[in-house]
Amino acid sequence: MTKNLSDESDVRVATAPYQAEFPYERDDEAQVTRREFCNFLGLTSAALFVGATGFAAKAALDARESVSLAPARIDGAELLAPNSSLNFSYPTERDSAILIRTADGAYHAYGQKCTHLSCPVYYARDHQRLECPCHEGAFNAATGDVLYGPPPRALDAIQVEFRDGQIWAIGRTPSSPEVGG
Repeated sequence: MTKNLSDESDVRVATAPYQAEFPYERDDEAQVTRREFCNFLGLTSAALFVGATGFAAKAALDARESVSLAPARIDGAELLAPNSSLNFSYPTERDSAILIRTADGAYHAYGQKCTHLSCPVYYARDHQRLECPCHEGAFNAATGDVLYGPPPRALDAIQVEFRDGQIWAIGRTPSSPEVGG
């Protein structure tokens, strides 16, 4: 005589000692209707949309506020030879930046993070451009615009000025979302 393993009465007999601790009757099971499921789905989606809209609105308001950055002297910049670069921190010690003195003697400064995946860029003297070694992106040394590669936008520019023979970083401008070059 073989036993049928899927017989519901055997399951009920086997679970009978636990019914007091875990009362559950199949007939009392609540069924979720299609309408209830759609209402739940709609309310959940609406709540997520409202939350995302709130975060987007806060980000837009924060972006409109102009932050005044303190000027900072770039140590050693006045000794920088043409067609070379110098790393420095601006506006805080955690924000890496790069100062470039192009072959014509002009000074340009940028945030050092590539706009693709934040790898540090470096100045390639032979090509006179900023290069990202991670994914082979490149930026114009004079403008910060994308020359080629995956970066979606130009580098953030850092304004520099001369004061008493020294070079100072005086502000930082985020690049626009359009691809340059």
